[in-house]
Amino acid sequence: MSFTVAIDGPAAAGKGTIARAVADHFGFAHLDTGLLYRAVGARMLTGVDAIKAAKALRPEDLNGDLRTAEIAQAASKVAVIPEVRAALVDFQRAFARRAGGAVLDGRDIGTVICPDADVKLFVTASDQVRAERRFLELAAKGAETSRAKVLADLRERDARDSARATAPLTAAADALVLDTSEISAKDATAAAVAHIAKLRA
Repeated sequence: MSFTVAIDGPAAAGKGTIARAVADHFGFAHLDTGLLYRAVGARMLTGVDAIKAAKALRPEDLNGDLRTAEIAQAASKVAVIPEVRAALVDFQRAFARRAGGAVLDGRDIGTVICPDADVKLFVTASDQVRAERRFLELAAKGAETSRAKVLADLRERDARDSARATAPLTAAADALVLDTSEISAKDATAAAVAHIAKLRA
């Protein structure tokens, strides 16, 4: 029996952390759909046409370090291409219907990919808090950047993701909104688990 949890939100809000924890708690499979776009973006950076890369995407393309700032920007750019999004929709919807339950996190899961998901969450936080989290994440990997640069990149990406004509970043009308600006990942996860458990009962 399938049970789909859709988790959306902007970059560095904590949706991936919550999605992984929720999947572990309930024994569901997890898909970080952002990795699909990052993989396409990474291929584009090597000179491959974005649409061709999306249509030929393989599970092994999701391996490797896809979490660099350069790939994040490339992912946001390819995500505005309708043909890229269309090529990746079937992959995501098939995953969502798998037996045993699935958690998908991204930017348009509850609104476009799985509008009939059993549970929808929208995880957000202030841009300053998200930029600080992303800066510390990049700094820990040895990336040379600054807080100001990370904040500017994040705001640019937010604007592009929210303004795109196809599947803009927005909370589904029936999503539970979790603002993680001032609460811990543990508390945010507990709230998500309690909400999902109530709807599964």
